[in-house]
Amino acid sequence: MEENTKNMLAGLPYHPSQELVTIAQKSHRLCQDFNQLYDTDIKRHDIIDQLLGKHGKNTYFQGPIYFDYGAFTEIGDNFYANTNLTVLDTCPVKIGNNVMIGPNCTLATPLHPLRYQQRNGNGKTHYEYGAPITIEDNCWLASNVVVNPGVTIGAGSVIGSGSVVTRNVPANSLVVGVPGKVIRKITEADNLDSFPG
Repeated sequence: MEENTKNMLAGLPYHPSQELVTIAQKSHRLCQDFNQLYDTDIKRHDIIDQLLGKHGKNTYFQGPIYFDYGAFTEIGDNFYANTNLTVLDTCPVKIGNNVMIGPNCTLATPLHPLRYQQRNGNGKTHYEYGAPITIEDNCWLASNVVVNPGVTIGAGSVIGSGSVVTRNVPANSLVVGVPGKVIRKITEADNLDSFPG
């Protein structure tokens, strides 16, 4: 692995390099291949094996999906993602066991300099950097959630529809809003005891 790629994964400033372009192009091709298949096609499993850095058993993506690199994403067991999942894994994305993600969600680790002189590069290579995302076990992200760089979502938490998560979330929290705020803990009182069946 090139020093530049190591810097990227460590959240340090880096310049996009040929190694990173090659990894990204492979990921984009695999995502395109995946998205062209019916959700019952077993070839999808082979594509996910090639795309992700690591994944557990019972990993399911409804599709379409988009991963920037894929190789820097790890997913645990019993994962479910509804349609239009986007993962920009400039830095590592780690997802635990029993995580559910609703439609149109984005996990974005990249950051860019605030000063346009460094973003644009002025004819030179521009700078990029990022911060990792961690989603711990037993979380549910409802539809249209965005998780920003550097965020850890604690185990057992629920992120409400349309929320933008900009800071760490304690375990067993219900988060809603833009920016996302913890509105309360999830407790035994939230059991659906009267649920039929």
